Amino acid sequence: MKEILNDPERKSIGKMISELSYLTFIYKELPVHYFSRYLFKKNIVSIRDYVPNKMASGIAPFFNDGRVKEVIDNKLYFDLFYRQFGISLPEILMYNHKHKFVTGDTLHEVNDFDAFWDLIKRLFEQNPSVGSLFIKKTYSSSSGRYTYKFNREMVNNDPEMLRIIWSEVIGSEYLFQKTVIQHPELDKLNPACLNTIRIDTFLNSDGTIDIMSAFIKLSIGSHVDNTVFGGCGVGIDLQTGRMKKYGWSKLRVAGVKVLEEHPVTKTRFENHEIPFFREVKELVIKTAGLMPGLRLIGWDVGIGESGPVLIEGNSDYGINSNDMMYGGYMANPVFRKVLNEMN
Repeated sequence: MKEILNDPERKSIGKMISELSYLTFIYKELPVHYFSRYLFKKNIVSIRDYVPNKMASGIAPFFNDGRVKEVIDNKLYFDLFYRQFGISLPEILMYNHKHKFVTGDTLHEVNDFDAFWDLIKRLFEQNPSVGSLFIKKTYSSSSGRYTYKFNREMVNNDPEMLRIIWSEVIGSEYLFQKTVIQHPELDKLNPACLNTIRIDTFLNSDGTIDIMSAFIKLSIGSHVDNTVFGGCGVGIDLQTGRMKKYGWSKLRVAGVKVLEEHPVTKTRFENHEIPFFREVKELVIKTAGLMPGLRLIGWDVGIGESGPVLIEGNSDYGINSNDMMYGGYMANPVFRKVLNEMN
């Protein structure tokens, strides 16, 4: 609050109190989204365009059948289901359930760190074109949690990092994927990680599919692009595939500053063109129609050297970030259709 009060771009105290009181009366809840969506900024005029948190949290669960959510929530099942339809996905080189690991059609019993170390060495030896592995939990790796990136050089040079991974992996289930090599145009924005596009789709009751919005997630030094770890999101114009002017982060992470360029690469956001954006839209529209019980999904799509790659889907995704990057979902025509069906 101290940082907000010292922000030269904030509205007057009287204006803020008036708007907070108004939103509290309208939504019958404490409007914490007034701060998390930066509605205290002078340039935010239409505060009613933004979705309050309580409403936002209940929308995706309403449209997604819990009996088929496993297809999205379990990343191994996700790969097995969508790959059969020719969807471009990261290649899984290995997966495990605690001490049991599978590579190809071979089951390995791995009971100590040395055996795990040897298995990772052999994995790189058998895949000479693979420079690094992206390791993520089969469940609950949202927001970048329980993810690791491990490259070929670290096998011998950083056994302690591998030991940390081992201590986590043996108690759960993980996927070991071939790292997607990012398109050079996105490296100009941020080469530290694969910067994915969050793009959400709505399957209408008549079977047609609409895209609600899209934004790109950019890390600031981390191997994951999530805003929870200090990154930012930048909206993308659905018609042109060009980035909007401002980058938004988490208030509790980055404070009140709104970015216009990446703080490390200094690449400006406004009008930066996303390569293969038409193909990105085609990919998510195709994918969104393959499991009819999942009607409102937030897809994460990476842009590889030769086109888009579907990284994962999110069935219980919070629309808060899309709401902020779009500029208020209440003004989004697709979102208005979503609300109308709920009511």
